[in-house]
Amino acid sequence: MVKGLVNKILPFSSVDGPGNRTAIFLQGCNFNCLYCHNPETINVCSNCGACIDDCPAKCLAMKNGAIYWDEAACKECDSCLRACNNCSSPKAKIMSVKEVLEAISAFKPFISGITISGGECMLQADFVIELCEEVKKLGLTSFIDSNGSVPFYENDRLIKAIDMVMLDVKSYDKEEHKMLTGQENEIVFKNMGYLASIDKLYEIRTVVVPDILDNERNVDLISKMLAAVNPHIRYKLIKYRPVGVRTYMIKSSVPTDEFMGKLSSIAKHNGCKEVVTV
Repeated sequence: MVKGLVNKILPFSSVDGPGNRTAIFLQGCNFNCLYCHNPETINVCSNCGACIDDCPAKCLAMKNGAIYWDEAACKECDSCLRACNNCSSPKAKIMSVKEVLEAISAFKPFISGITISGGECMLQADFVIELCEEVKKLGLTSFIDSNGSVPFYENDRLIKAIDMVMLDVKSYDKEEHKMLTGQENEIVFKNMGYLASIDKLYEIRTVVVPDILDNERNVDLISKMLAAVNPHIRYKLIKYRPVGVRTYMIKSSVPTDEFMGKLSSIAKHNGCKEVVTV
């Protein structure tokens, strides 16, 4: 079976798609968002060893030139993540599809499906496809949480394997998107249109970041585009929060409820039938 690099598996989540779901976070991302709330998922561990001395549980060691993590001894204090200068984690594990399925089986009676996230999970598309195909055999649904940078429209096997996609549209403007993430957004919008056309787009999500992004313009233009392809697809507006972010990379305030309400009204006025603010 295909293997993937897994950052962590969250047994139960009520915020990663409908119902109670197991969320599987894969390691590695091709975006470097200024406001990234999970920067430890961006890069693969370089085995530099900088995290070893910072581990109070002494569950990290260097063995044969690579970081060894004693999972049983780990206290999940995240000291290693704070010590890392590589936006990575020494706790990411190479897992086969079979191993992930074994983990899921323990939760199967209590979940409606899985959501594969990241990092950017679509960078490990072969692993995602095989995992979703096997999960379907269990009678569970498979959702994908993606930044939209990898084409969905060129992979028929992937489309058959998955149920729905939750897609980030971080900025409408190409140059602003590049400033924010390091990458352009042409493929993101192609994915948005394609997934909507085949009824596999569960929601579009935009993070609202004061002082950094032109939020009103983004919401106005993105919501118009979404309403044009399918006004019933959920549009989720997410408050920027300085929790887990690299504060040296971004200086922004938390948007007020009043401002979020204004953005919601813009999206509804443009025809979006379901607008959620969180």
